[in-house]
Amino acid sequence: KNMVLKIAKGKEKPESLNVRNAPSGRAKMLDEFARRSKAANGAEIIFAYEASSLGFGLYDELTEAGYRCHVFAPTKIPGTVKQRKNKTDEKDAEKILDVLRSHVLAGAELPDVWIPDKQTRDDRELVRARIDVADKAARIKAQVRSLLKRNGKRKPKEAGDSWSVPFRSWLKYLVESEEELGCGARFSLGSLIEQIEFYEGRQKCLDGAVKKLSREERYAAQAKELMDMQGVGIMTTMTFLTEVGLMSRFASRRKLGAYLGLVPSSRESGESSDRKGHITRQGPWRVRKVLCQAAWSSIRHDSASNAFYERLVAKNPKHKKIAVVALMRHLAVRMWHRALDVEKEVSGEARRMPSSSRLRRAV
Repeated sequence: KNMVLKIAKGKEKPESLNVRNAPSGRAKMLDEFARRSKAANGAEIIFAYEASSLGFGLYDELTEAGYRCHVFAPTKIPGTVKQRKNKTDEKDAEKILDVLRSHVLAGAELPDVWIPDKQTRDDRELVRARIDVADKAARIKAQVRSLLKRNGKRKPKEAGDSWSVPFRSWLKYLVESEEELGCGARFSLGSLIEQIEFYEGRQKCLDGAVKKLSREERYAAQAKELMDMQGVGIMTTMTFLTEVGLMSRFASRRKLGAYLGLVPSSRESGESSDRKGHITRQGPWRVRKVLCQAAWSSIRHDSASNAFYERLVAKNPKHKKIAVVALMRHLAVRMWHRALDVEKEVSGEARRMPSSSRLRRAV
């Protein structure tokens, strides 16, 4: 695929440049930048592009070549509804150039994202792989339940809880018995069971790798502190630490909540009152996923969290999800406070305080 670039000097009309998004194409792009910089008596080249699922490879190449690079958050780039429905590479490049020029020439704030170091990015790959494997196993288990319903098979009492050893034995009996299911259903069920067993095996392997990662020096102190919290397990801890990264980059709990997408959207116009909508759901969805699981666990096992949840439900019994989201944000803020205190202690920026003091501050 090609990259569409818009190049401009100061307020001049931009030029278009198409570059193949491959090593050879990017090398030619860097050569072109060097030529233009030399022709302009060593003028600085500033590059910007939108963040995507492709990571920060382009950012690494540009910074290693000595160029200043910004990676913009697409959700923070201003645009009308019409513009969002009529997107092309050409128009997106022009919009990015306008935002960058407004910063360089007028000092406007940039909608850039925080760039994690390469080690943090690599750690994310491991934790994300573990989450992905568990999600795939859960989807296949849902397929098994659907297959059983389509064929009118109900779980017998002796099969016990779903996905227990007796339940799995019953599933394998269905696969082997010609009287219970047709040939196609038996073959399909057997295939699904094999896939579940494969992904569960991979999950156990990744669990061990994530546990080992949590003991690395760069995570050990923070991980221990977070896992002391009721309802917070190793996956919640490591997902939070790898996705959030540097804790001190957030100036307040409100900034953290906005980053995690756990704040309500706001609609306000003119003199009308401010109307709050659903949460923004911006930022790392994996953190929201594990926070939701941790919130329900803390409701069941932590008296303080349970009291917090019940108090919110009592105010609005018909919207229990709002109470869960509030608890997720409350839990995230507590985790952030604890991890931030450890981060400061390790960097020597804060006085050492006992764990009980950190707990009082977090709560």
